[in-house]
Amino acid sequence: MPQIHSTKPFLDVLSGHRQPVPPIWMMRQAGRYLPEYRELRAKAGGFLDLCFTPEYAAEVTLQPIRRFNFDAAIIFSDILVIPYALGRSVRFEAGEGPRLDPLDTPEKVKTLASQADFTKLEPVYEALRRVRRELNPDIALIGFCGAPWTVATYMVAGQGTPDQAPARMMAYRHPEAFARIIDVLVENSITYLLGQLKAGADVLQIFDTWAGVLPPREFERWSIDATRRIVEGVRKQVPDARIIGFPRGAGALLPAYVEATGINAVSIDWAAEPSLIRERVQNRVAIQGNLDPLALIAGGEALDRAIDDVLANYASGRLIFNLGHGIQPETPIAHVEQMIERVRAYKG
Repeated sequence: MPQIHSTKPFLDVLSGHRQPVPPIWMMRQAGRYLPEYRELRAKAGGFLDLCFTPEYAAEVTLQPIRRFNFDAAIIFSDILVIPYALGRSVRFEAGEGPRLDPLDTPEKVKTLASQADFTKLEPVYEALRRVRRELNPDIALIGFCGAPWTVATYMVAGQGTPDQAPARMMAYRHPEAFARIIDVLVENSITYLLGQLKAGADVLQIFDTWAGVLPPREFERWSIDATRRIVEGVRKQVPDARIIGFPRGAGALLPAYVEATGINAVSIDWAAEPSLIRERVQNRVAIQGNLDPLALIAGGEALDRAIDDVLANYASGRLIFNLGHGIQPETPIAHVEQMIERVRAYKG
């Protein structure tokens, strides 16, 4: 397994070195706001066909780099490829998001395989290898997985829900069955992330999109503990693996998450309270974020103010400039260009 050494500004921030101009990328930067993405998406057919055709996935990953020269590329894939590799039915309905066969009873959980078929994920590794060959050496390549809690919410409900009540209810009523889902996801996510590092990823990000719906006790058990186990499992094989966590909506629970998980950086959403982050989070790890994606759609002076607020709040420490969540499809490309120009003009 390779050891990771950095000459990239993005990686330098993760290694403890503040950059005078914060490196920048965007969550979901390869996506529907780009006409070249929409063209390739139509050609590919289904969403999973796009994810699992290495030529297409690599091209989509590189599209925003060619257009914007971001400091990092993130491999084009989805957080639900692990359930797919575990043999679950995963479908993407047009305009409706993912659909899975629900694991909503202890009896159904018993049907869950323990070991994923990683040959199903070989296309992701091949896409990473292709991107690594084509990517400018100064640009970092990010691999990722969904955090077990967030992936489990889709597996239990069979789809996304507004407040993840089905998974929360199952965790209360049948904690042993729910823990089995989490355990399977932890172990297979470790293997998946190690495969991404071997294929050329410089950094890993763990997306816990639904962490914010959990009360503190459950947040500790299902979000913090599962992420900690993944970080430890990856670092057992690659001790200097750089890992970013994104427990969206964690708020006041962020300091505990950072302390317990051992991540190198934490991505924060746009509602994060700046003084809490500066005083209790950024003094320990790098911060990634946290522009409101709607400010990016709004553009103009509102966007400039929002960018300046992020820089004023966090650029005196270690900062990776990003959004507080993924870019929205209706975002004008000119506004992305405005954001990049303003961030790169920062004199810190």
